Amino acid sequence: MKTTKINTHFIKWATIEDLHTDSQEWILEVEFLSDEYLFFIDLIKRYTLNLLDFQYYYASKKMVETLSNSKNINTELYQLIKKHQRDLEVLVEGRNELKEEIAYKKEHQTLLFWLKDHFKELTELKLNLFDIFKKIKKIEKQKLRISWE
Repeated sequence: MKTTKINTHFIKWATIEDLHTDSQEWILEVEFLSDEYLFFIDLIKRYTLNLLDFQYYYASKKMVETLSNSKNINTELYQLIKKHQRDLEVLVEGRNELKEEIAYKKEHQTLLFWLKDHFKELTELKLNLFDIFKKIKKIEKQKLRISWE
């Protein structure tokens, strides 16, 4: 897994409200990705017979496995972000524990890296999936033309 260069210097100076807003945005993005996974699963079910074709079998099998792993990572990230949000309550309570605040911001930074990597991997996966489905649709279109002639 390649790590993307991300500017995280702002996290040191981020307010509690900024950290909360980041977490809220992450939750929305991860929830949206959950819907995207459902879309891809439906698409795979719709084209199962085409995917089982010898020409695409190994590529599609790898894509389905990658999709499944990515979906599991997405679920795990969702749970981690929710826990991260609950941990923010410690900072909000006003105890003003410097160690806890530093630890929280470090965790925030780590989550940011994981999310960016996850989004990058998912983008690659989506491109590969669409490439396979585009090839399948192209072959279907050619078969349809031949049957009309």
